Amino acid sequence: MTFDLVLAGGRVVDPSQSIDRVADVAFADGKVAAIGEGLSASARTVHDCAGRLVTPGLIDLHTHVYWGGTSLGVDAPALARSGAVTTFVDTGSAGPGNFPGFRRHVVEPSPVRIIPLMSVSFAGIYAFSKRVNVGESGDQRLLSAPAALEVALAHRDVLGGLKVRVGRNAGGTSGIVPLDIARQVADAAGMMLMVHIDEPPPTLAEVLERLRPGDILTHAFRPFPNTPVTADGRVRPEVLEARARGVIFDIGHGMGSFAFSVGRAMLDNGFPPDCISSDVHALCIEGPAFDLLTTMSKFLCLGMPLDEVIRAATDNPARALSRSDLGTFRTGAAGDASVLSLDEGRFDYVDSTGARLMGEQRLSAAATIIDGAVFHAH
Repeated sequence: MTFDLVLAGGRVVDPSQSIDRVADVAFADGKVAAIGEGLSASARTVHDCAGRLVTPGLIDLHTHVYWGGTSLGVDAPALARSGAVTTFVDTGSAGPGNFPGFRRHVVEPSPVRIIPLMSVSFAGIYAFSKRVNVGESGDQRLLSAPAALEVALAHRDVLGGLKVRVGRNAGGTSGIVPLDIARQVADAAGMMLMVHIDEPPPTLAEVLERLRPGDILTHAFRPFPNTPVTADGRVRPEVLEARARGVIFDIGHGMGSFAFSVGRAMLDNGFPPDCISSDVHALCIEGPAFDLLTTMSKFLCLGMPLDEVIRAATDNPARALSRSDLGTFRTGAAGDASVLSLDEGRFDYVDSTGARLMGEQRLSAAATIIDGAVFHAH
């Protein structure tokens, strides 16, 4: 068999198959074709990956990439090239009122895979900028369950699920009401629900008790208030109970939603995140989140093992999305890969509270492979 591309001689780390060894990864017809040794001889194109990490294509489970259509959107193709992300999950940038436009003008023509989660708020996240910040869940006139269900069902073929933001910043005095409405829509549509939480109201306990197996709590390692850690450094009982019944805990770093102190405490308690995501948007792309690789690097420097960090950005988010074709090098899977450098040195990291961490490791992008070819953003 002739391969279109072989990534040769890199350290292949594929947690979905418990692979961590030096090997070649071959692609043909836009799919993963083989993992092994000596595959370069049968390749049209060979990309030397010696000294690099080669992982299944990174999946950023929380991003905002409705560039030009929302004030918080960033450009997915540019970020794919600089950050080695091959799948962006847009989490609620668009709602029922503007989702068809997001699909036609951004999702469908994108050279990078975008999997959208539709906001249940009619206009999506429509006023999030340095000068204007209006929480879309604060006006309950925008929370039409029938409208959200109608559009969700009409676009089921591209949707990865639904999204709702609750908390004082996103919902003002609406409390738990937006989540209760989103719960009805998700149940009726048979879709996964991702829930953003910020400051109360509502409380973390009120949010978690409404989540079903397979639902995602994002900003799960946020600082006080609504932090998952008790004052004496333990994981809150409601958090432990939620994970036990199948709720997925996602980082969603963003502008204000991740603290090193919480990350340390959760890891010390044996509670790593299920998924590591950046929540990259216009207000945090220049810091403190920057991108997915920076967020992954922070967890490396907090002591999370490399293979588990990679699992949290490949296999686990693919499972959360019910996409067995992503986040893996199994034969026949999507021909996506991330070629990374694991740099050693002294690297200064900052969290969303302004706290700093001097780390000794950093993941950086060396190449992005999409559909079996090296990706070049234009």
